[in-house]
Amino acid sequence: MDKNNQQAFLSRGCYCAPQPHTQQLDVFRHGCNKLDAFDWLQNIRAPGGNESSEVVEVRFKNSRKDFFRAPPELELKTGDIVAVEASPGHDIGIVTLTGEVVRLQMKTKQADPGDEELKKVYRKAKVSDIEKWVTAVKQEDATMHQSREIASSLNLEMKISDVEYQGDRTKATFYYTADDRVDFRELIRVLADAFGVRIEMRQIGMRQEASRLGGIGSCGRELCCASWLTKFKSVSTNSARTQQLSLNPQKLAGQCSKLKCCINYENSCYLDILKDFPDTEKGLVTNKGTAVFQKMDVLKRLMGYSYKDNPGYVVMIPVERVREILEMNAENKQPDDLTGEETMPDTSPQSGFPSENNNLEDSLTRFDKPQKSRKNKRRRKKAKGHRKPASE
Repeated sequence: MDKNNQQAFLSRGCYCAPQPHTQQLDVFRHGCNKLDAFDWLQNIRAPGGNESSEVVEVRFKNSRKDFFRAPPELELKTGDIVAVEASPGHDIGIVTLTGEVVRLQMKTKQADPGDEELKKVYRKAKVSDIEKWVTAVKQEDATMHQSREIASSLNLEMKISDVEYQGDRTKATFYYTADDRVDFRELIRVLADAFGVRIEMRQIGMRQEASRLGGIGSCGRELCCASWLTKFKSVSTNSARTQQLSLNPQKLAGQCSKLKCCINYENSCYLDILKDFPDTEKGLVTNKGTAVFQKMDVLKRLMGYSYKDNPGYVVMIPVERVREILEMNAENKQPDDLTGEETMPDTSPQSGFPSENNNLEDSLTRFDKPQKSRKNKRRRKKAKGHRKPASE
């Protein structure tokens, strides 16, 4: 396969580039795609009396995977390019899992290995099949841009974010996003006449659109949904509250205008730690007064309290000390102070207490050189002009 065809696969970010091979074109580099799966039963024999599963897992473009039943005489391994059954015609995909692990994968996805309606694997892809497949992939970008122009000319409130051709180039799937329901019957007729293939429209969400378009996140790295994330779980503001994050939509929203998926990554860790924290609605009664809860540092296991008569002074104390004071209050006892010693107020930016350097840190021009006022320059010029020359 020449370099232009390899570049077509790499540019989409969804296919693997084939390794150079002299006789076969069905050897692809495995492990460079987010849809690849690790076969942890690869070197483990199947239990006695159980035959290896004839079902294989095949991946296609985007986040599309499916299970297919292979004929017993066809020996498949991970990375093989195969021609599989489609409606209509056939499609081209890459095998990701074979053997006994496929049965466990189907159980996880609630699929029945004995289902007779499973589609079939026809054969390993021929050279002609791969060439037609590569040609279809190279046409997807041009088709997407042209379809956007057609949808705009028909005044349809929709955005076509991606196009996927079937392996035999008899069908094209258009992925789009829209806020409201769209009547695209006229669009389908125009697209069918323009491209000469069967058209299928499939609506996707904002998160799926971001995973197809890709980009760089606020962390400076490639988007998780575009690099490795394949399943999208709902993200709520409760996860942000649990992690004591500021409920700022500009900081919590990703490029899909939804809450960032990474908010869920550490949420379970915070929930486990918060189980040991006492109730924040109870105040701490001391000889200096009653202290109310202000904030907490979950990972450091610190809780911040301030007295009612001086809410600007926040004292950070360990969770064990808070629990100790609550036990003393339950016995009608009061400690002298929250910590038993003099403490300085917490003036961190998160404490809500104004700091001397807060205004300087938030200023965008803090590194600029101070400019001298024009009035001072004029006064200096006038003063020089009125000076008398020195006597000889």
